[in-house]
Amino acid sequence: MLLGSGELGKEIAIAAQRLGCNVIACDRYANAPAMQVADYFEVLDMTNENQLQLIIRKHNPDYVVPEIEALAVNTLVEIEKEGIEIIPTAKTTAITMNRDQIRDLAHKKLGIKTAKFAYASNAKELVAVGKQMGFPLIVKPVMSSSGKGQTLVHDSKSLELAWETAIASARGKSRKVIAEEFIDFELEITLLTIRQRKGETLFCQPIGHEQKNGDYQCSWQPAELNKKQLSLAQSMAHQITQELGGVGLFGVEFFISGDDVIFSELSPRPHDTGLVTLMSQNLSEFELHLRAILGIPIPEITLQDSSASRVILSNSSIESVAYRGIEKALEEPNTSVLIFGKPDSKKGRRMGVALSRAKNIQEAKLKADKAAKAIEVFEL
Repeated sequence: MLLGSGELGKEIAIAAQRLGCNVIACDRYANAPAMQVADYFEVLDMTNENQLQLIIRKHNPDYVVPEIEALAVNTLVEIEKEGIEIIPTAKTTAITMNRDQIRDLAHKKLGIKTAKFAYASNAKELVAVGKQMGFPLIVKPVMSSSGKGQTLVHDSKSLELAWETAIASARGKSRKVIAEEFIDFELEITLLTIRQRKGETLFCQPIGHEQKNGDYQCSWQPAELNKKQLSLAQSMAHQITQELGGVGLFGVEFFISGDDVIFSELSPRPHDTGLVTLMSQNLSEFELHLRAILGIPIPEITLQDSSASRVILSNSSIESVAYRGIEKALEEPNTSVLIFGKPDSKKGRRMGVALSRAKNIQEAKLKADKAAKAIEVFEL
């Protein structure tokens, strides 16, 4: 059972079905991308404990696989006690959906290097944090997804607006924000980390990515790290996923600044920047996630070639979505387009992704950019 049926859930569903699984796709709205390929679907408010409990018990799945953060985690804890496996675990799902819990675990308990940070429960506290930490700093909700509610603040005059933006975009009932020092990094990466039922923890080649307002815009693999940087990132990822436990693929994000490797965030599921693995690897992040969940061996993870992705965004709000320019986007060899199948759009919504493979990263990026630019989202 998928809790959340967006573009990542759709690829998880396809990977699961190819390994012989039946899939129940759940989301808050009908015709979500994963529902279009699933065996069954349910529309519900997944933050409602009673609704979520009822649907899980109705289907009695072998595995519940959260794909989003906005969930009634208390229900998952209760369901897990009844013998239904939550991936990676109910506890890990609860910890990682809250930035304060995962940051405290990494920094305070495990001693992993992070940006300097502090919390605020109201605008007045945030102003005090700003005076203490200095500027620039980044203000985020402690519970959100895809960079929603994130603001780069340059002076104290902007803190009240940053507070309002964060709270307006927060998931769940949270009234708390995290303020982080702004790190002038050279590279931001995702290290896909796989915890198997049997066998050692595995790592994919690091994925570089660029974000705008906290939301992924493009990614590429492999990202160039030296041996020291890669070793540090793998060590940190292994340490934190070992502490969290469970099985499956984790997307662990780091900032690279000189020889420093700084932990940023963690998602206990396939990561949007990892869409590039559909083009770059012998096994995509979705196939790796399913193999880890089902206890299927992963003999090796190999990189096919330098690859890149570029998101396809909508420029306006559209009730009935259609696309033009796909034939133009696919003129180049080793280029692919994934249209996610979202039934409607708003300005800036991610509607698809262009993928490309080439002899080097620069060429792969150019091809992905060209393909994404060729596609127009319009009203049918």
